[in-house]
Amino acid sequence: MEPKYHRVLLKLSGEALAGDKKTGLDYSVITEIGKSIKKCADAGVQMGIVVGGGNFWRGRSSGAMDRTRADHIGMLATTMNALAVADVLESLGMDVRVQTAIAMHQVAEPYIRNKAVRHMEKGRVVIFGCGTGNPFFSTDTASTLRAAEIEADIVLKATMVDGVYDKDPNKYDDAVKFDKLSFNEILVRNLAVMDSTAASMCKDNHLPILVFDLSRPDNIYDACMGVPVGTIVSDED
Repeated sequence: MEPKYHRVLLKLSGEALAGDKKTGLDYSVITEIGKSIKKCADAGVQMGIVVGGGNFWRGRSSGAMDRTRADHIGMLATTMNALAVADVLESLGMDVRVQTAIAMHQVAEPYIRNKAVRHMEKGRVVIFGCGTGNPFFSTDTASTLRAAEIEADIVLKATMVDGVYDKDPNKYDDAVKFDKLSFNEILVRNLAVMDSTAASMCKDNHLPILVFDLSRPDNIYDACMGVPVGTIVSDED
């Protein structure tokens, strides 16, 4: 099967890497995710990955701590996850590079856009840690920023639900799932796709987002191949 997308930015939540444990890392879960990523790379898809850090730290729920410091701790959490994902991918025989928005030369490369693109052109998976490197910005925003910088065809947002709903499907039995949405719709209706900064960046850069369920890891491969999964958000009304 021929891939639908040449270059993608995959956003992985930290919680997804923890599996049923909810915190920390579950290597069996990460391995299954890694196998799907490897299938994409083997099919010729160039892969960039942004990882969250919620399995270790959530800055916005850190109580009285200074927000900037809390976000810096969160950036370190994303780096731990990036290194863990890199370790699993390398164990599967993949060539991987970790780049961080905050310099930590002993464990990762500094983020350099041209170098990241060159790695992907050579078939390497590039994992971006530390978000944007700035406090007050989410890893969703980091995903859309990196996707725009590397000229990705799409942002693949792997979540714990199978798409975008009009309300929380875990709370409401009558929640309705959308197959397609426009950026205007998610901004006007305040739908929980990603934060408004990230959504606006995708809209301004004509960068589609595909939101899908990661509980079936092969959805990553299916998404890259163009198999209908989840909810697609684009410029089209």
